[in-house]
Amino acid sequence: MSTALWTDSRFYGPELLQISDAVAREKGLEKEKILDAMENAIQRAAKSKYGNEHDIRVSIDRRSGEVMILKCLTVKEVVEDAFTEVSLEEAKKIEKNAEVDHVLTTRLPPVSFGRVAAQVGRQIITQKIRDAEREKQYEEFKGRVGEIISGVVKRAEYNSVTLDVGHTEAVIRRDQLIPRENFCVGDRVRAYIADVSAETKGPQVFLSRTHPQFLAKLFVQEVPEIYDNIIEIKSVVRDPGSRAKIAVYTADSGIDPIGACVGVRGSRVQAVIRELQGEKIDIVLWSDDPATFAVNALAPAEVSRVVIDEENRRFEVLAPDSQLSLAIGRRGQNVRLASQLIGWSVTVVSESEAMEKSNREYHAHSKGFMDALDCDEVIAHLLVAEGFISVEELGSADKEELSSIEGFDEGLAEELISRARECLVKKNKENSEKLKGMGVEDRMVESGVLSSTDFLTLAEHGIRKLDDLAGLSADELMELLPSLNKDSADKVIIKCREHWFE
Repeated sequence: MSTALWTDSRFYGPELLQISDAVAREKGLEKEKILDAMENAIQRAAKSKYGNEHDIRVSIDRRSGEVMILKCLTVKEVVEDAFTEVSLEEAKKIEKNAEVDHVLTTRLPPVSFGRVAAQVGRQIITQKIRDAEREKQYEEFKGRVGEIISGVVKRAEYNSVTLDVGHTEAVIRRDQLIPRENFCVGDRVRAYIADVSAETKGPQVFLSRTHPQFLAKLFVQEVPEIYDNIIEIKSVVRDPGSRAKIAVYTADSGIDPIGACVGVRGSRVQAVIRELQGEKIDIVLWSDDPATFAVNALAPAEVSRVVIDEENRRFEVLAPDSQLSLAIGRRGQNVRLASQLIGWSVTVVSESEAMEKSNREYHAHSKGFMDALDCDEVIAHLLVAEGFISVEELGSADKEELSSIEGFDEGLAEELISRARECLVKKNKENSEKLKGMGVEDRMVESGVLSSTDFLTLAEHGIRKLDDLAGLSADELMELLPSLNKDSADKVIIKCREHWFE
Protein backbone atom coordinates (compact mmCIF):
# COMPACT_ATOMS: atom_id res chain seq x y z
CA MET A 1 0.00 0.00 0.00
CA SER A 2 1.67 3.18 -1.21
CA THR A 3 2.77 5.80 1.31
CA ALA A 4 1.64 8.42 -1.18
CA LEU A 5 -1.92 7.55 -0.26
CA TRP A 6 -1.38 9.13 3.12
CA THR A 7 1.00 11.99 2.22
CA ASP A 8 -0.97 13.49 -0.64
CA SER A 9 -4.59 14.55 -0.26
CA ARG A 10 -5.16 14.04 -4.01
CA PHE A 11 -5.48 10.30 -3.33
CA TYR A 12 -8.52 10.85 -1.10
CA GLY A 13 -11.33 9.71 -3.39
CA PRO A 14 -12.02 6.84 -5.80
CA GLU A 15 -8.49 5.57 -5.28
CA LEU A 16 -9.40 4.61 -1.69
CA LEU A 17 -12.32 2.55 -2.90
CA GLN A 18 -10.19 0.87 -5.57
CA ILE A 19 -7.53 -0.02 -3.02
CA SER A 20 -10.12 -1.31 -0.52
CA ASP A 21 -11.64 -3.49 -3.29
CA ALA A 22 -8.25 -4.92 -4.23
CA VAL A 23 -7.24 -5.65 -0.63
CA ALA A 24 -10.63 -7.23 0.15
CA ARG A 25 -10.32 -9.55 -2.87
CA GLU A 26 -6.70 -10.44 -2.11
CA LYS A 27 -7.33 -11.21 1.58
CA GLY A 28 -10.80 -12.68 1.13
CA LEU A 29 -12.30 -10.13 3.55
CA GLU A 30 -15.33 -7.86 3.48
CA LYS A 31 -14.73 -4.47 1.88
CA GLU A 32 -16.44 -2.80 4.83
CA LYS A 33 -13.76 -4.07 7.23
CA ILE A 34 -11.00 -2.63 5.01
CA LEU A 35 -12.72 0.77 4.94
CA ASP A 36 -13.19 0.66 8.73
CA ALA A 37 -9.46 0.00 9.08
CA MET A 38 -8.69 2.97 6.80
CA GLU A 39 -10.98 5.24 8.81
CA ASN A 40 -9.23 4.18 12.00
CA ALA A 41 -5.81 4.82 10.47
CA ILE A 42 -6.73 8.27 9.15
CA GLN A 43 -8.27 9.12 12.55
CA ARG A 44 -5.03 8.20 14.35
CA ALA A 45 -2.98 10.22 11.88
CA ALA A 46 -5.36 13.20 12.17
CA LYS A 47 -5.16 13.12 15.97
CA SER A 48 -1.42 13.11 15.77
CA LYS A 49 -1.66 16.18 13.46
CA TYR A 50 -4.30 18.19 15.39
CA GLY A 51 -3.73 16.84 18.91
CA ASN A 52 -4.79 13.65 20.66
CA GLU A 53 -6.81 15.62 23.17
CA HIS A 54 -9.42 16.51 20.54
CA ASP A 55 -12.40 14.33 19.64
CA ILE A 56 -11.69 13.74 15.97
CA ARG A 57 -13.77 11.39 13.90
CA VAL A 58 -13.25 10.20 10.34
CA SER A 59 -15.66 8.76 7.79
CA ILE A 60 -15.16 7.64 4.20
CA ASP A 61 -18.06 8.02 1.80
CA ARG A 62 -18.83 4.51 0.51
CA ARG A 63 -19.77 5.82 -2.96
CA SER A 64 -17.33 8.61 -3.75
CA GLY A 65 -14.45 7.71 -1.47
CA GLU A 66 -14.42 11.25 -0.06
CA VAL A 67 -12.76 11.48 3.35
CA MET A 68 -14.39 13.67 6.00
CA ILE A 69 -12.31 14.62 9.04
CA LEU A 70 -14.57 16.06 11.73
CA LYS A 71 -13.70 17.77 14.98
CA CYS A 72 -16.51 17.08 17.47
CA LEU A 73 -17.62 19.04 20.52
CA THR A 74 -20.32 17.74 22.88
CA VAL A 75 -22.71 20.34 24.32
CA LYS A 76 -22.68 20.33 28.15
CA GLU A 77 -24.21 22.54 30.82
CA VAL A 78 -20.94 22.48 32.74
CA VAL A 79 -17.76 22.17 30.67
CA GLU A 80 -15.16 19.88 32.22
CA ASP A 81 -12.96 19.30 29.15
CA ALA A 82 -12.49 22.35 26.92
CA PHE A 83 -11.02 20.20 24.09
CA THR A 84 -14.05 17.94 23.65
CA GLU A 85 -16.92 19.88 25.26
CA VAL A 86 -18.62 23.25 24.74
CA SER A 87 -21.11 25.16 26.89
CA LEU A 88 -24.75 25.47 25.78
CA GLU A 89 -24.38 29.27 25.52
CA GLU A 90 -21.38 29.04 23.15
CA ALA A 91 -23.06 26.26 21.18
CA LYS A 92 -26.13 28.41 20.48
CA LYS A 93 -23.86 31.02 18.91
CA ILE A 94 -22.77 28.37 16.41
CA GLU A 95 -26.08 26.55 16.01
CA LYS A 96 -29.32 28.08 17.27
CA ASN A 97 -31.06 24.72 17.88
CA ALA A 98 -28.21 23.26 19.91
CA GLU A 99 -29.19 21.26 22.99
CA VAL A 100 -27.38 19.55 25.87
CA ASP A 101 -25.57 16.35 24.71
CA HIS A 102 -25.88 17.50 21.11
CA VAL A 103 -22.61 17.04 19.12
CA LEU A 104 -21.31 19.96 17.09
CA THR A 105 -18.99 19.08 14.21
CA THR A 106 -16.42 21.14 12.39
CA ARG A 107 -14.93 19.75 9.19
CA LEU A 108 -11.18 19.81 9.01
CA PRO A 109 -9.34 20.00 5.67
CA PRO A 110 -7.78 16.71 4.38
CA VAL A 111 -4.30 18.09 4.76
CA SER A 112 -1.24 16.07 3.85
CA PHE A 113 0.16 14.05 6.72
CA GLY A 114 3.81 13.69 7.54
CA ARG A 115 5.88 10.61 6.85
CA VAL A 116 5.61 9.47 10.47
CA ALA A 117 1.84 9.82 10.48
CA ALA A 118 1.67 7.97 7.18
CA GLN A 119 3.75 5.10 8.57
CA VAL A 120 1.50 4.88 11.64
CA GLY A 121 -1.52 4.74 9.35
CA ARG A 122 -0.05 1.93 7.30
CA GLN A 123 0.77 -0.06 10.47
CA ILE A 124 -2.77 0.39 11.81
CA ILE A 125 -4.33 -0.79 8.56
CA THR A 126 -1.99 -3.78 8.37
CA GLN A 127 -2.81 -4.74 11.94
CA LYS A 128 -6.55 -4.31 11.41
CA ILE A 129 -6.40 -6.50 8.31
CA ARG A 130 -4.49 -9.17 10.22
CA ASP A 131 -7.10 -9.04 13.00
CA ALA A 132 -9.90 -9.34 10.46
CA GLU A 133 -8.18 -12.34 8.82
CA ARG A 134 -7.77 -14.05 12.19
CA GLU A 135 -11.39 -13.37 13.11
CA LYS A 136 -12.53 -14.79 9.78
CA GLN A 137 -10.38 -17.90 10.24
CA TYR A 138 -11.68 -18.39 13.77
CA GLU A 139 -15.32 -18.11 12.69
CA GLU A 140 -14.68 -20.45 9.76
CA PHE A 141 -13.09 -23.22 11.87
CA LYS A 142 -15.38 -22.69 14.85
CA GLY A 143 -18.30 -23.58 12.59
CA ARG A 144 -16.47 -26.71 11.43
CA VAL A 145 -15.92 -28.33 14.84
CA GLY A 146 -17.02 -31.94 14.48
CA GLU A 147 -15.88 -32.26 10.85
CA ILE A 148 -13.00 -34.23 9.35
CA ILE A 149 -10.28 -32.10 7.78
CA SER A 150 -7.28 -33.02 5.66
CA GLY A 151 -3.89 -31.32 5.89
CA VAL A 152 -0.21 -31.71 5.10
CA VAL A 153 2.31 -32.25 7.90
CA LYS A 154 4.35 -29.07 8.33
CA ARG A 155 6.21 -30.01 11.53
CA ALA A 156 6.49 -33.34 13.28
CA GLU A 157 7.71 -32.99 16.87
CA TYR A 158 7.85 -35.34 19.84
CA ASN A 159 4.70 -34.07 21.55
CA SER A 160 2.66 -32.86 18.58
CA VAL A 161 2.19 -32.78 14.82
CA THR A 162 1.40 -29.50 13.05
CA LEU A 163 -0.64 -29.58 9.84
CA ASP A 164 -1.01 -26.95 7.13
CA VAL A 165 -4.78 -26.82 6.51
CA GLY A 166 -4.91 -23.89 4.10
CA HIS A 167 -4.82 -20.39 5.59
CA THR A 168 -3.85 -21.55 9.05
CA GLU A 169 -2.16 -24.34 11.01
CA ALA A 170 -3.74 -27.09 13.07
CA VAL A 171 -2.22 -29.17 15.85
CA ILE A 172 -2.60 -32.84 16.80
CA ARG A 173 -1.20 -33.42 20.28
CA ARG A 174 0.59 -36.69 20.97
CA ASP A 175 -2.25 -37.99 23.16
CA GLN A 176 -4.64 -37.39 20.24
CA LEU A 177 -2.61 -39.56 17.88
CA ILE A 178 -3.23 -43.29 17.55
CA PRO A 179 -0.55 -45.21 19.54
CA ARG A 180 2.58 -46.07 17.56
CA GLU A 181 1.46 -43.64 14.84
CA ASN A 182 4.23 -41.48 13.34
CA PHE A 183 4.10 -38.92 10.54
CA CYS A 184 6.80 -37.20 8.50
CA VAL A 185 6.87 -33.73 6.95
CA GLY A 186 4.86 -33.76 3.74
CA ASP A 187 2.49 -36.59 4.75
CA ARG A 188 -1.20 -35.96 4.12
CA VAL A 189 -3.27 -36.62 7.25
CA ARG A 190 -6.99 -36.72 8.00
CA ALA A 191 -8.21 -35.80 11.49
CA TYR A 192 -11.27 -34.70 13.44
CA ILE A 193 -11.66 -31.02 14.41
CA ALA A 194 -12.10 -31.35 18.18
CA ASP A 195 -11.78 -27.73 19.35
CA VAL A 196 -10.99 -24.19 18.16
CA SER A 197 -9.82 -21.40 20.44
CA ALA A 198 -9.24 -17.73 19.70
CA GLU A 199 -5.68 -16.63 20.53
CA THR A 200 -3.88 -13.33 20.00
CA LYS A 201 -1.63 -14.87 17.36
CA GLY A 202 -4.57 -16.40 15.53
CA PRO A 203 -7.08 -19.24 15.92
CA GLN A 204 -5.71 -22.43 17.45
CA VAL A 205 -7.25 -25.48 15.77
CA PHE A 206 -6.90 -28.72 17.73
CA LEU A 207 -7.35 -31.99 15.87
CA SER A 208 -7.81 -35.56 17.05
CA ARG A 209 -7.43 -39.03 15.55
CA THR A 210 -8.49 -40.81 18.75
CA HIS A 211 -11.88 -39.13 19.24
CA PRO A 212 -14.82 -41.59 18.98
CA GLN A 213 -16.56 -39.22 16.56
CA PHE A 214 -13.59 -39.48 14.17
CA LEU A 215 -14.60 -43.11 13.66
CA ALA A 216 -18.26 -42.12 13.25
CA LYS A 217 -17.43 -39.44 10.65
CA LEU A 218 -15.29 -41.91 8.69
CA PHE A 219 -18.30 -44.22 8.45
CA VAL A 220 -20.43 -41.28 7.30
CA GLN A 221 -17.96 -40.77 4.44
CA GLU A 222 -17.77 -44.46 3.54
CA VAL A 223 -21.42 -45.54 3.95
CA PRO A 224 -23.97 -43.67 1.79
CA GLU A 225 -26.87 -44.99 3.90
CA ILE A 226 -25.43 -43.25 6.98
CA TYR A 227 -24.81 -40.04 5.02
CA ASP A 228 -28.45 -40.09 3.84
CA ASN A 229 -29.68 -40.73 7.44
CA ILE A 230 -31.20 -44.07 6.50
CA ILE A 231 -28.88 -45.74 9.01
CA GLU A 232 -28.23 -43.96 12.31
CA ILE A 233 -25.10 -44.25 14.44
CA LYS A 234 -26.37 -44.49 18.02
CA SER A 235 -23.11 -44.67 19.97
CA VAL A 236 -19.39 -45.17 19.44
CA VAL A 237 -16.59 -46.15 21.81
CA ARG A 238 -12.90 -46.69 21.12
CA ASP A 239 -9.74 -48.06 22.56
CA PRO A 240 -7.63 -46.15 19.99
CA GLY A 241 -5.39 -48.33 17.87
CA SER A 242 -6.74 -51.54 19.36
CA ARG A 243 -10.52 -52.00 19.23
CA ALA A 244 -13.73 -50.06 18.72
CA LYS A 245 -17.47 -50.71 18.91
CA ILE A 246 -20.13 -48.86 16.97
CA ALA A 247 -23.90 -49.33 17.46
CA VAL A 248 -26.08 -48.73 14.39
CA TYR A 249 -29.84 -48.72 13.80
CA THR A 250 -32.32 -48.28 10.96
CA ALA A 251 -36.08 -48.00 10.94
CA ASP A 252 -36.15 -49.45 7.41
CA SER A 253 -36.82 -53.19 7.77
CA GLY A 254 -35.55 -53.80 4.23
CA ILE A 255 -31.99 -52.72 5.10
CA ASP A 256 -29.38 -54.66 7.04
CA PRO A 257 -27.50 -51.90 8.90
CA ILE A 258 -24.53 -54.10 9.82
CA GLY A 259 -24.19 -55.45 6.28
CA ALA A 260 -24.39 -51.94 4.82
CA CYS A 261 -21.58 -50.74 7.13
CA VAL A 262 -19.41 -53.77 6.34
CA GLY A 263 -19.89 -53.43 2.57
CA VAL A 264 -19.26 -55.94 -0.21
CA ARG A 265 -16.47 -58.25 0.97
CA GLY A 266 -15.84 -55.82 3.82
CA SER A 267 -14.78 -52.98 1.50
CA ARG A 268 -16.37 -50.18 3.54
CA VAL A 269 -15.26 -51.22 7.00
CA GLN A 270 -11.77 -52.09 5.70
CA ALA A 271 -11.36 -48.54 4.40
CA VAL A 272 -12.05 -47.23 7.91
CA ILE A 273 -9.75 -49.84 9.49
CA ARG A 274 -6.87 -48.81 7.21
CA GLU A 275 -7.33 -45.15 8.17
CA LEU A 276 -7.22 -46.15 11.86
CA GLN A 277 -4.00 -48.16 11.53
CA GLY A 278 -5.64 -51.58 11.76
CA GLU A 279 -7.99 -50.87 14.68
CA LYS A 280 -10.51 -53.73 14.99
CA ILE A 281 -14.12 -52.59 14.69
CA ASP A 282 -17.19 -54.42 16.06
CA ILE A 283 -20.39 -53.22 14.36
CA VAL A 284 -23.39 -54.12 16.54
CA LEU A 285 -27.11 -53.64 16.19
CA TRP A 286 -28.61 -51.07 18.57
CA SER A 287 -31.81 -51.93 20.44
CA ASP A 288 -34.02 -49.95 22.78
CA ASP A 289 -34.27 -53.09 24.94
CA PRO A 290 -31.28 -52.90 27.34
CA ALA A 291 -30.90 -56.69 27.64
CA THR A 292 -30.90 -57.22 23.86
CA PHE A 293 -28.46 -54.35 23.38
CA ALA A 294 -26.18 -55.83 26.06
CA VAL A 295 -26.11 -59.20 24.26
CA ASN A 296 -25.32 -57.46 20.95
CA ALA A 297 -22.66 -55.20 22.50
CA LEU A 298 -20.67 -58.16 23.83
CA ALA A 299 -20.22 -59.54 20.30
CA PRO A 300 -18.39 -61.52 19.05
CA ALA A 301 -18.94 -63.47 22.29
CA GLU A 302 -22.18 -65.40 22.82
CA VAL A 303 -23.97 -65.12 26.17
CA SER A 304 -26.68 -67.32 27.65
CA ARG A 305 -28.49 -65.00 30.07
CA VAL A 306 -28.66 -61.38 31.21
CA VAL A 307 -29.76 -60.29 34.68
CA ILE A 308 -30.86 -56.64 34.83
CA ASP A 309 -30.70 -54.24 37.78
CA GLU A 310 -32.54 -51.23 36.34
CA GLU A 311 -32.35 -49.10 39.49
CA ASN A 312 -28.56 -49.17 39.51
CA ARG A 313 -28.23 -49.53 35.70
CA ARG A 314 -26.27 -52.75 35.99
CA PHE A 315 -26.09 -55.98 34.00
CA GLU A 316 -24.84 -59.36 35.13
CA VAL A 317 -24.17 -61.42 32.03
CA LEU A 318 -23.87 -65.20 32.16
CA ALA A 319 -21.61 -66.66 29.51
CA PRO A 320 -20.80 -70.30 28.75
CA ASP A 321 -17.40 -71.30 30.13
CA SER A 322 -16.09 -71.64 26.57
CA GLN A 323 -17.11 -68.02 25.78
CA LEU A 324 -15.99 -66.38 29.04
CA SER A 325 -12.54 -65.23 27.91
CA LEU A 326 -13.96 -63.93 24.61
CA ALA A 327 -16.74 -62.03 26.40
CA ILE A 328 -14.31 -60.39 28.84
CA GLY A 329 -11.64 -59.77 26.23
CA ARG A 330 -7.96 -59.15 26.65
CA ARG A 331 -7.42 -57.23 29.88
CA GLY A 332 -11.20 -56.79 30.12
CA GLN A 333 -11.32 -54.75 26.91
CA ASN A 334 -14.46 -56.28 25.37
CA VAL A 335 -16.64 -55.98 28.46
CA ARG A 336 -15.28 -52.46 29.19
CA LEU A 337 -16.12 -51.20 25.69
CA ALA A 338 -19.53 -52.89 25.83
CA SER A 339 -20.24 -51.16 29.15
CA GLN A 340 -19.28 -47.76 27.69
CA LEU A 341 -21.35 -48.41 24.56
CA ILE A 342 -24.48 -49.23 26.57
CA GLY A 343 -23.91 -46.70 29.36
CA TRP A 344 -24.55 -49.38 32.02
CA SER A 345 -22.23 -51.30 34.30
CA VAL A 346 -21.63 -54.82 32.93
CA THR A 347 -20.27 -57.80 34.84
CA VAL A 348 -19.55 -61.07 33.05
CA VAL A 349 -19.54 -64.37 34.96
CA SER A 350 -19.28 -67.94 33.73
CA GLU A 351 -22.22 -70.31 34.04
CA SER A 352 -20.25 -72.60 36.37
CA GLU A 353 -19.25 -69.68 38.60
CA ALA A 354 -22.86 -68.43 38.66
CA MET A 355 -24.05 -71.89 39.60
CA GLU A 356 -21.54 -72.14 42.44
CA LYS A 357 -22.50 -68.69 43.70
CA SER A 358 -26.20 -69.57 43.55
CA ASN A 359 -25.61 -72.81 45.48
CA ARG A 360 -23.57 -71.00 48.13
CA GLU A 361 -26.29 -68.39 48.58
CA TYR A 362 -29.01 -71.06 48.62
CA HIS A 363 -27.31 -73.02 51.39
CA ALA A 364 -26.39 -69.86 53.31
CA HIS A 365 -30.00 -68.62 53.30
CA SER A 366 -31.28 -72.08 54.23
CA LYS A 367 -28.88 -72.33 57.16
CA GLY A 368 -29.92 -68.85 58.28
CA PHE A 369 -33.57 -69.94 58.48
CA MET A 370 -32.66 -73.21 60.25
CA ASP A 371 -30.68 -71.33 62.92
CA ALA A 372 -33.17 -68.47 63.38
CA LEU A 373 -36.41 -70.46 63.26
CA ASP A 374 -35.19 -73.77 64.71
CA CYS A 375 -36.76 -75.58 61.73
CA ASP A 376 -35.64 -78.60 59.70
CA GLU A 377 -33.74 -78.47 56.43
CA VAL A 378 -36.75 -79.27 54.22
CA ILE A 379 -38.76 -76.26 55.46
CA ALA A 380 -35.73 -73.97 55.12
CA HIS A 381 -35.15 -75.13 51.53
CA LEU A 382 -38.81 -74.58 50.66
CA LEU A 383 -38.69 -71.02 52.01
CA VAL A 384 -35.59 -70.19 49.98
CA ALA A 385 -37.05 -71.83 46.87
CA GLU A 386 -40.08 -69.53 47.20
CA GLY A 387 -37.85 -66.44 47.22
CA PHE A 388 -37.52 -65.72 50.98
CA ILE A 389 -33.92 -64.85 51.80
CA SER A 390 -34.12 -63.20 55.23
CA VAL A 391 -35.96 -63.48 58.53
CA GLU A 392 -37.13 -59.86 58.06
CA GLU A 393 -38.97 -60.82 54.87
CA LEU A 394 -40.57 -63.82 56.57
CA GLY A 395 -41.65 -61.75 59.58
CA SER A 396 -43.52 -59.28 57.36
CA ALA A 397 -45.11 -61.99 55.14
CA ASP A 398 -48.87 -62.70 55.02
CA LYS A 399 -50.19 -65.94 56.48
CA GLU A 400 -52.12 -66.62 53.24
CA GLU A 401 -48.99 -66.13 51.13
CA LEU A 402 -46.99 -68.55 53.25
CA SER A 403 -49.71 -71.19 53.54
CA SER A 404 -50.00 -71.30 49.73
CA ILE A 405 -46.57 -72.98 49.55
CA GLU A 406 -46.93 -76.66 48.71
CA GLY A 407 -46.60 -78.73 51.90
CA PHE A 408 -47.45 -75.76 54.20
CA ASP A 409 -50.74 -75.21 56.04
CA GLU A 410 -52.10 -72.25 58.03
CA GLY A 411 -50.84 -73.63 61.32
CA LEU A 412 -47.28 -74.01 60.02
CA ALA A 413 -47.42 -70.58 58.38
CA GLU A 414 -48.52 -68.93 61.64
CA GLU A 415 -45.81 -70.75 63.58
CA LEU A 416 -43.05 -69.72 61.17
CA ILE A 417 -44.16 -66.07 61.09
CA SER A 418 -44.39 -66.05 64.90
CA ARG A 419 -40.90 -67.52 65.29
CA ALA A 420 -39.53 -65.04 62.75
CA ARG A 421 -40.97 -62.08 64.67
CA GLU A 422 -39.68 -63.41 68.00
CA CYS A 423 -36.25 -63.78 66.41
CA LEU A 424 -36.38 -60.21 65.12
CA VAL A 425 -37.38 -58.82 68.53
CA LYS A 426 -34.54 -60.72 70.16
CA LYS A 427 -32.10 -59.65 67.47
CA ASN A 428 -33.14 -55.99 67.73
CA LYS A 429 -32.73 -56.10 71.50
CA GLU A 430 -29.23 -57.55 71.17
CA ASN A 431 -28.36 -54.99 68.51
CA SER A 432 -29.67 -52.16 70.69
CA GLU A 433 -27.41 -53.23 73.53
CA LYS A 434 -24.47 -53.43 71.14
CA LEU A 435 -25.26 -49.98 69.75
CA LYS A 436 -25.36 -48.48 73.26
CA GLY A 437 -22.10 -50.20 74.10
CA MET A 438 -20.52 -48.66 71.00
CA GLY A 439 -21.73 -45.17 71.97
CA VAL A 440 -24.22 -44.75 69.12
CA GLU A 441 -26.42 -41.66 69.50
CA ASP A 442 -30.02 -42.50 70.54
CA ARG A 443 -31.66 -40.12 68.08
CA MET A 444 -29.85 -41.78 65.15
CA VAL A 445 -31.35 -45.16 66.11
CA GLU A 446 -34.74 -43.57 66.85
CA SER A 447 -34.82 -42.01 63.36
CA GLY A 448 -35.70 -45.47 62.05
CA VAL A 449 -34.18 -44.78 58.64
CA LEU A 450 -32.22 -48.04 58.73
CA SER A 451 -32.34 -51.38 60.48
CA SER A 452 -30.41 -52.02 63.69
CA THR A 453 -28.08 -54.29 61.72
CA ASP A 454 -27.30 -51.45 59.31
CA PHE A 455 -26.68 -49.08 62.23
CA LEU A 456 -24.20 -51.62 63.65
CA THR A 457 -22.36 -51.71 60.32
CA LEU A 458 -22.17 -47.91 60.27
CA ALA A 459 -20.99 -47.81 63.90
CA GLU A 460 -18.15 -50.17 63.02
CA HIS A 461 -17.03 -47.58 60.44
CA GLY A 462 -17.21 -44.69 62.93
CA ILE A 463 -20.68 -43.36 62.00
CA ARG A 464 -22.25 -43.06 65.47
CA LYS A 465 -24.17 -39.75 65.33
CA LEU A 466 -27.12 -38.57 63.26
CA ASP A 467 -25.07 -35.65 61.94
CA ASP A 468 -22.33 -38.07 60.88
CA LEU A 469 -24.87 -40.04 58.85
CA ALA A 470 -26.45 -36.86 57.45
CA GLY A 471 -23.04 -35.65 56.34
CA LEU A 472 -22.44 -38.65 54.07
CA SER A 473 -23.04 -38.59 50.34
CA ALA A 474 -25.27 -41.22 48.71
CA ASP A 475 -22.23 -42.89 47.15
CA GLU A 476 -20.43 -43.08 50.50
CA LEU A 477 -23.50 -44.61 52.18
CA MET A 478 -23.91 -47.16 49.36
CA GLU A 479 -20.25 -48.13 49.76
CA LEU A 480 -20.81 -48.84 53.47
CA LEU A 481 -24.19 -50.53 52.89
CA PRO A 482 -24.10 -52.27 49.47
CA SER A 483 -27.70 -53.46 49.88
CA LEU A 484 -28.93 -49.87 49.31
CA ASN A 485 -29.54 -48.45 45.86
CA LYS A 486 -29.13 -44.81 44.86
CA ASP A 487 -32.74 -43.78 45.53
CA SER A 488 -32.83 -45.46 48.94
CA ALA A 489 -29.52 -43.90 49.97
CA ASP A 490 -30.75 -40.45 48.90
CA LYS A 491 -33.96 -40.83 50.92
CA VAL A 492 -32.04 -41.93 54.05
CA ILE A 493 -29.69 -38.93 53.87
CA ILE A 494 -32.49 -36.42 53.17
CA LYS A 495 -34.45 -37.78 56.15
CA CYS A 496 -31.40 -37.45 58.40
CA ARG A 497 -30.85 -33.84 57.31
CA GLU A 498 -34.38 -32.67 58.10
CA HIS A 499 -33.39 -31.42 61.57
CA TRP A 500 -30.81 -29.11 59.98
CA PHE A 501 -33.59 -27.02 58.45
CA GLU A 502 -36.07 -26.98 61.32
